[in-house]
Amino acid sequence: MTDPYPDQVPATSAAAHRVNPSAAFGEDSVAAASPATTTIRTPVPASYIWFLLLANFGVFMAVVAPVGVSLALRVQEIAPDNVEVLGFVVGAGAAVAAISQPLVGMWSDRTRSHLGRRRPFSIGGALLGFLALAFIAGAPSIPLLVVGWMLGQLGWTTVTLSLLLSQADRLPEEQRGKVAGLNGVCSMIASVVGVTVASAFIGSNYLVFLVPGTVGLAFSLLWAMLIPESSTQDADFGPRPKVGKIFANMVFKPAQYPDFAWNWLGRLLFNFGVTFATTFTTLFFASRLTTSGQVADLGPLVPIISIAGVIATAGGAFGGGFLSDKLKRRRIFVLLAGIAFTVGALIMCFGGSNLGVLITGSVIMQLGLGVFSAVDQAIVLDVLPGGDTEAGRFMGIIGYSTAIAQALAPIIAVPLLLIGVTGTDKNYGLLLVIAAGCALIGGLIILTKVRGTK
Repeated sequence: MTDPYPDQVPATSAAAHRVNPSAAFGEDSVAAASPATTTIRTPVPASYIWFLLLANFGVFMAVVAPVGVSLALRVQEIAPDNVEVLGFVVGAGAAVAAISQPLVGMWSDRTRSHLGRRRPFSIGGALLGFLALAFIAGAPSIPLLVVGWMLGQLGWTTVTLSLLLSQADRLPEEQRGKVAGLNGVCSMIASVVGVTVASAFIGSNYLVFLVPGTVGLAFSLLWAMLIPESSTQDADFGPRPKVGKIFANMVFKPAQYPDFAWNWLGRLLFNFGVTFATTFTTLFFASRLTTSGQVADLGPLVPIISIAGVIATAGGAFGGGFLSDKLKRRRIFVLLAGIAFTVGALIMCFGGSNLGVLITGSVIMQLGLGVFSAVDQAIVLDVLPGGDTEAGRFMGIIGYSTAIAQALAPIIAVPLLLIGVTGTDKNYGLLLVIAAGCALIGGLIILTKVRGTK
């Protein structure tokens, strides 16, 4: 059979630590037989990057629009007196996304298909995600809404994972930061565009979901059709693993993969900091800038703060990704991201009620987030265990570092907000200080403990 990644060539090296994809697929070659075989990746063409960015843009539009607008509208329509159930809807979808990623990743690693290993999941995930949005638009009850969003998250998360796995399979080290940065910019723009487009169709249950969903479906299919990946129908992946082994592979032994483990921990702590800070940002601004403490009284400040944050995050992702590739340094940028996030959070904490100071702190914090999101994504690919045979499994596991933080941080924040205050006041300052500490420690862990990348 042919090499599924024609832009890669095998080479032998005593220091090799990656498995040639030909070996993983049972290809009969001298390189495949050698345990010291590595994969030399040549730069991917511009067309690969552009269609990857389009696909990511579409998926983010399809996912962010429901989270930002559409699901809330449906919950208000179905259960106007119990809008708090929106949290259960969103949480159920997030749980499915977290649990499914390692399983889908392992399935993708061993997929035999004339379309290759990754493309079937881009196609199938996009179709499932789109159909789930149509189901949600017509769901008559909250339980069905929950089911629909669980299926939607499963579908769109599968597409996202397939795109990440394609990058793990094909990107050379010198392009990882740049592509991660561009993806960060695209995701930020898609978030704004998705919410804006969905808002334009408020009043139509179907259009508010399906217009962003159609963009996601179209760009995902465009990627799958125009970016080639050779057939793996005749691939030999060895014996089929038992069910117990599959579930055991949803976790890993940190001592066996120390670089991956330390990066996972640093990423987890940074994400805790981000979730602590960003979950309550709007409420924090309302408490500092209004006499009532009500978000509604912020008026036009909400979009101004949001747009400034998006620009800062996108700029940080773009600049951090490109510079880390140019300078061939990753870890120092993660530390700088942690420092920026910490400085921004502390400025907000001690900035009083000065609008300019608070927005400045928010922008610096978001800038740090942007740098981290791009550069650490490149680090993930640099230290990813399993070579070309288990990329799906470990990319799924790295998703836990985000999902756990997003699930637990808001719950942990509740008692923290009540420390040292009375009445209806909330201690947002303490939460920002803790968020700053988490981000800084996360950056320090990656700088000092991860040795598999510079």
